[in-house]
Amino acid sequence: MDVTEAIRTRRSVGAVKEQEVPRASIEKILEAGIWAPNHRKTEPWRFFVLQGEGRNKLASAMVDTEAAEKGIQPSPEQREEMLASAIKKVSRAPLIIAVGCEPDLGPKIIPLEETLAVGAAIQNMLLEAHALGLGAVWRSGSLCYHPVMAQRFGLGEEGQMLGFLYIGIPEREPGEAKREPFASKTVWIDQADE
Repeated sequence: MDVTEAIRTRRSVGAVKEQEVPRASIEKILEAGIWAPNHRKTEPWRFFVLQGEGRNKLASAMVDTEAAEKGIQPSPEQREEMLASAIKKVSRAPLIIAVGCEPDLGPKIIPLEETLAVGAAIQNMLLEAHALGLGAVWRSGSLCYHPVMAQRFGLGEEGQMLGFLYIGIPEREPGEAKREPFASKTVWIDQADE
């Protein structure tokens, strides 16, 4: 599959089979991530591969983060209910790659550029998964970005989780996607302002 085809045919695929993703495929996806462009070659991405019972690390982090976000201290019964719900969510795919950003704090480093580099890494990973015939969806949301989530994965004080890639063998072929023509989002500037 060439890059043009990969870009135009990649879709978010949430319905995947329980079948494990081969390690060789996971390694190709991770390898694609590290080739993302990044200013000053800081390589700020951090990958956490969650499979089997390892996905429960994310479920537990989701519970802790939700409690922190709501400012509550759940009772043991509430925590058990929250954990059961979170385990159901992380069980939607046999493989989850949590992707974090550990920004370089050098004086010439712009933090936003570190975040954007990790976003580019995620796109590379999604394209590689698609080229391998896998289905993937990039999940995020307020729990993802909360400092507690970053702490649970051992990211530094300035670190941040940027997404969870749920990956597996697709249950079915994804549908067609529609986009507005680029012309509706583009301004051509051919000469300097007067």
